[in-house]
Amino acid sequence: MPPYERESDCNTMSDNIITLKGVSKTYKVGPSTVRAVDDAALEIERGRMVAIVGHSGSGKTTLLSLIGGLTKPSSGKVLLNSTDIWSISDNELSILRNKMIGFSFQFASLIPTLSIYDNVRLPSTFDGAPPVKEDRAQKLLEMVGLEDRGNSYPAHLSGGEQRRVALARTLMNQPQLILADEPTGDLDEETEGEILDILRKINAGGATILLVTHSRAVASQAEYELRMDKGHLSEKPAEF
Repeated sequence: MPPYERESDCNTMSDNIITLKGVSKTYKVGPSTVRAVDDAALEIERGRMVAIVGHSGSGKTTLLSLIGGLTKPSSGKVLLNSTDIWSISDNELSILRNKMIGFSFQFASLIPTLSIYDNVRLPSTFDGAPPVKEDRAQKLLEMVGLEDRGNSYPAHLSGGEQRRVALARTLMNQPQLILADEPTGDLDEETEGEILDILRKINAGGATILLVTHSRAVASQAEYELRMDKGHLSEKPAEF
């Protein structure tokens, strides 16, 4: 099985991998209350590739953090595979995140003192990680075209190469859900195309992808787009 393919989740009861019910996140900024996400409702079926677009400060990244269990909502429910993620213990949530979700951010954030190979296999060393074969990291490096760089260190790679390593690391635990925040930000057109090719392969292999982007080219790769505007989530056409 190719390294980006997932085994069938035949024991999952719901077709929706993500369900949001009236989710809001508010922050106190001095005397004011900022509603970063305002009463968001959402259902995403597994295997989809969905883009969230919107202007800077519209709440896109906050929404992604809420879905990924990194930020607790002020109100509402976040369900992943029908599990209310804020009704379980912190330890259970950590295990769920590590087994189910792959995070891909704008910056690769590789550990400089680890080799590229060890950076890729890092998620498999955490408690609760599913068992993986030792050669999986190497197969993932082959998938992103860096099979000969496993013994190198992040400082020896270009920005685009580091981003590809980060994507390989995201796939180490065969996550059902990829949350990608500006995965091609600040990349040149050619490198952006390479990253998009990898994302398409990941999606074709069965993983659900939810990505935040400012890029028209990136958003066009998704099956459909959602729009964030001042904390409100909708299916209105994107404005670029």
